[in-house]
Amino acid sequence: MIRISLASFLFLFAATVIQAQSRPPEGAVHRLPESVAAETISLNPDFWVHGEELLEDEKKIPLLIVLHGGGGTGMNIQKVKGAPLGPLRTLQRAGFKSLVVAPQAGRSPMEFGAKGGWVPADLNILLAHLLEVFPIDPNRVYLTGSSMGGYGTYAWAGVNPEHFAAVAPMVGGIGPGGPKDITTELELWGKNLATLPMRTYYGAKDRVVPADRGEMILKSIEKAGGKKAELIIFEDMGHDAGRRPYSDPKFFEWLFSHVREKG
Repeated sequence: MIRISLASFLFLFAATVIQAQSRPPEGAVHRLPESVAAETISLNPDFWVHGEELLEDEKKIPLLIVLHGGGGTGMNIQKVKGAPLGPLRTLQRAGFKSLVVAPQAGRSPMEFGAKGGWVPADLNILLAHLLEVFPIDPNRVYLTGSSMGGYGTYAWAGVNPEHFAAVAPMVGGIGPGGPKDITTELELWGKNLATLPMRTYYGAKDRVVPADRGEMILKSIEKAGGKKAELIIFEDMGHDAGRRPYSDPKFFEWLFSHVREKG
């Protein structure tokens, strides 16, 4: 017979409760209507939605969109199931209430070029659908992503800044062809990103996407007169630098403190 002391039982019970509390609520897969999906170029019609339980209050809530990195590309939505989980755990721990959506880029940018990866026109279609079917506060839409998702954050907000209250690219490249590529729209991106609060994060030890990509973006923004952007480089981190802000409630306090300025 196995015996367990009361103290050990209470310890195990408490550990189980803590583990359950730190686990984000299970998300659900939604799908764009066929007529809407047909308008996209490089987007899986399926996407993850977390936080639907918050919609019962019938109040408009914030929306956080999380763009995955290059390893998540494809038409199997299960590949990007983990993409929003880091932010979700911290949001839950910090007590923030937000709908969290994680789409999937259906085509590889390395194979399809501008018709692959994160295409701003596709993401505009997705956002319009989300605003139509969910009670989202359009003035509190936030965007983030890591690696290719960081590039997607730059690319989307750099073309359509009017959608967002604040953005936070993580270790993002600045060209559709990969980390060594530089977009021909860098000046346009700088002009548009200059209108947004932005924090962009890099690791000094990153061997995939050099931190100087962030310096180039910041220079472009400052050239356009922008004063709302901040570049943060972690000297002790590499391509995983996004894990630090994603696990820090203060990062989300900064992000969610912003409300879109109506132009």
